[in-house]
Amino acid sequence: MSYLSPLLAVGLMFLSGMILFLLLGKSPMEGFKVFFMNPVKDAYGVAELFLKATPLMLCAVGLSVGFKANVWNIGAEGQLLIGALVGGGLALHFEGSNSPFLLPSMILAGAMGGMAWAAIPAFLRTRFNANEILTSLMLVYVAELMVSWVVHGPWKDPDGFNFPQTKLFSAKATLPILLEGTRVNAALIFALGALVVGWVFMHRSFLGYQMKVAGQAEFAGRYAGFSAKRSVWIGMLAGGAMAGVAGISEVAGPIGQITEHISPGYGFAAMIVAFVGRLNPIGIFFSSLLMALLYMGGEQAQQYLNLPSSISKVFQGMLLFFLLGSDVFIHFRPRLVRRRK
Repeated sequence: MSYLSPLLAVGLMFLSGMILFLLLGKSPMEGFKVFFMNPVKDAYGVAELFLKATPLMLCAVGLSVGFKANVWNIGAEGQLLIGALVGGGLALHFEGSNSPFLLPSMILAGAMGGMAWAAIPAFLRTRFNANEILTSLMLVYVAELMVSWVVHGPWKDPDGFNFPQTKLFSAKATLPILLEGTRVNAALIFALGALVVGWVFMHRSFLGYQMKVAGQAEFAGRYAGFSAKRSVWIGMLAGGAMAGVAGISEVAGPIGQITEHISPGYGFAAMIVAFVGRLNPIGIFFSSLLMALLYMGGEQAQQYLNLPSSISKVFQGMLLFFLLGSDVFIHFRPRLVRRRK
């Protein structure tokens, strides 16, 4: 029944969305068509769907490794930004380089940057028992300020008409396009590969089994000799690495440079993707497509329905709310209890 919970949540989100359009003075059928059908009405739209789903897949599969072990990495957004900053810094430093090793080095640097940022809350948790939810979340704002500082300061493009952005990356520092005429790039292959590796790790490896046991039955894991600290480090570093790769795939992909707006909140949305996908890489694949559709639907609603694009976040919130509510009623049976006088 727990695997039916996401389907129920999606259905309730669609129903509530139609009511929302009605309350906003829009035709529910027209709103449904614009929000959920217009974005994928042609091949280019489908390609954009996979483009936006790519960073969500990467972040969500990394986060799910930690969530399985009750390691709550809430800072994937910051790790994504640092990964973009570190990997993009290589592109700027070796501007004009024709080396075939530049792009792989950028991807590796992005993963290492995300891991380094995730290592901070991991260290604080294992050394001082600090809550990783708070520390990883607060580091998001530090990462945002760091990105803002470099694009307004030392890395600002002198020929960029005073816009807060770096120079455009060279052709050797950008990801190759997979389908001509679209923006889908090689990052999609990385994301699909990460899903496969994540599935093998979580369902076919002994280390993944240890983390699952530690998450579901902490005392049983301790009795069996499974290291809780190791689970924290693996969970945080896996999430940081995948978020870092997602960050560099954005700046070396559709953006082509470092700006203040690298991510529209992919790191936060990836948490919803992970839970809608039941922390399973197969489910994450489909839930990331749904979340990408919500992002695209918000853009369409702004263009054709004169609604703010942030309406997509309302749909994201409804999806998470209904998912949590469905889980409660699936796993618990409510009953009325009479108070004794």
